[in-house]
Amino acid sequence: MLQGIDWQGLFGLSIPFSEILMRGTVMYWLLFLVFRFLIPRDMGRIGIADILILVIISDASQNAMSGDYKTITDGAILVGVLVAWSMLFDRLSYLWPAFRRFASPATLCIVSDGKLLRRNMRREYLTEEELWAHLRKEGITSLDEIKNVYLESDGGFSIVKKKRDA
Repeated sequence: MLQGIDWQGLFGLSIPFSEILMRGTVMYWLLFLVFRFLIPRDMGRIGIADILILVIISDASQNAMSGDYKTITDGAILVGVLVAWSMLFDRLSYLWPAFRRFASPATLCIVSDGKLLRRNMRREYLTEEELWAHLRKEGITSLDEIKNVYLESDGGFSIVKKKRDA
């Protein structure tokens, strides 16, 4: 049953380990920088266009990362390099606030004391209609009900309502 299997072909390295490490590192950093600084941060709302861009980017970057690897081991090492970078970023973000500011966008106030901060909304390409869609989900019908609304680093919204007089 297992006769005739090319174990070296399946699990050997077809390209040097150092090349896999370098390719994975370069592509991780490139993709990190693209997603951190070029792609809007509304990841809390994943739509068809977002999935499509992820598929296209992964397909385009796959050949650059893989170097046309042929074995399972090559692919496993590459996945390990990408996961290791991700874990390192999480650890550094946890330990050092300065790195956290680099790795994650800051919370952004988009409504203050019931007034839209249009400059901040423009900065994130957030339309008034999109904002109202989120506010309605929270049962808010008027800006007078709101003290502050923040766009969080994960693309979600935090809403601070005004205190009602008792």
